[in-house]
Amino acid sequence: MAEKGVQRSYAKGVARRQEILDRAIEVFIDKGAEGTSLRAIAEKIGVSHAALLHYFGSREELLVAVLSEAMTRRADPVAQREVVGSMVSAAERNVVVPGYVALYTMLLAGSLEADKKHSREFFSTRFAALRARLARLIREGQEAGTIRAGVDPLAMAALVIAASDGLQTQWLLDDTVDIADSLRLLERILEP
Repeated sequence: MAEKGVQRSYAKGVARRQEILDRAIEVFIDKGAEGTSLRAIAEKIGVSHAALLHYFGSREELLVAVLSEAMTRRADPVAQREVVGSMVSAAERNVVVPGYVALYTMLLAGSLEADKKHSREFFSTRFAALRARLARLIREGQEAGTIRAGVDPLAMAALVIAASDGLQTQWLLDDTVDIADSLRLLERILEP
């Protein structure tokens, strides 16, 4: 009987963590994350600071969880089968949600700091998986004759990611930068 109680308690904990994460996503996507303390976040989402720390050990950990969950929810499974198209699709979705691109960029830049282990792990893992997926799609496109031959798939995958992230940063500074249109140019460059 004790095991069922533990399972229910665990399930409640998972549900509560998800509820906190859901509310935090709403706050960050609407308001952004810059300069927001854990205490202020807890207050905005209606939980105690202690409860927030119970589920997320630091502000960085919460922000990474918010970003990861938002990325999962916003993923376009159809676009995931395209090299540049997946980046175009993501860019078109990202620019209409205030705070999303800023949160991504802030966490990415912060991941370079030695004490930001959650951000560093998240982005290192994300970029490795993304490079591998894009490189596979590039190789498949080269074999099918839809992508220019003679281009190193892994190097091109890294370039596509760099273009997407760099264009998002430019857009944060100047919202007239058309991320999707610039990425479509990269796609045309890859044509045979």
